[in-house]
Amino acid sequence: MKCQKCNKSATFHITDLTGDGVLALHLCSDCAKHYLQPETESIEAPEITGVLSQQLKLEQTAEDLQTLDARECPICGISFYEFRQAGRLGCPHDYVFFGDELEPLLVSVHGSNEHTGKHPVRGAYDAQSQTELIRLRSEMKQAVSREDYEKAQSIRDQIRAIEGHRRQSPNEPS
Repeated sequence: MKCQKCNKSATFHITDLTGDGVLALHLCSDCAKHYLQPETESIEAPEITGVLSQQLKLEQTAEDLQTLDARECPICGISFYEFRQAGRLGCPHDYVFFGDELEPLLVSVHGSNEHTGKHPVRGAYDAQSQTELIRLRSEMKQAVSREDYEKAQSIRDQIRAIEGHRRQSPNEPS
């Protein structure tokens, strides 16, 4: 497609909503720059302020990212930095703990933030049960390492109760 102003190749397609209606423009990069930048402003000032504001945004973004990277899941201990490096979460609770940060990523990758596919026949039916099992298993390991076998036995029984409950499929009678 050609630029409507100078017949170069159009790389910007601008839809401008005016009081009279919709104005669709197809412009090359030079003509788009002139169209989007009013001529009354000096040329040097917007460039300098633009560079400064961009730098401030980058610094703020870097600080925000550093703060986010330091956050760790209380269940599995994975940090957001580790997730960004490996591309994998540590436990189902991470979807809750890092939810605000993960939602835009999930929506952009999958088009939705809700699962619409198949569910496993066996296994916990919800993330809360899975998270509880992970937490209990971690506590049981700690109890065994402290040689607190009574506490470990109690935790083991809790784990078995949860696993026994989830082994029943939703269609089986209780």
